[in-house]
Amino acid sequence: MIHGNIIEWLKKEGDQVNKGDPLFTVDTEKAVIEVESGVSGILKKILVNDPDKQVPVGDVVAIMETED
Repeated sequence: MIHGNIIEWLKKEGDQVNKGDPLFTVDTEKAVIEVESGVSGILKKILVNDPDKQVPVGDVVAIMETED
């Protein structure tokens, strides 16, 4: 996978998120998958919220305030 389209955010800004929680769904060339959070904290800002925008793998799509 080189890029995908975020088609739905499953959490909203201000939500508490636990490591492993599904954050959003991505439409790839082969499937629609859920992407899980790698950290626990608060979802402070969603940076990519356009389902028509292709996002390269590894791009920052949101800002999390972690508890560490």
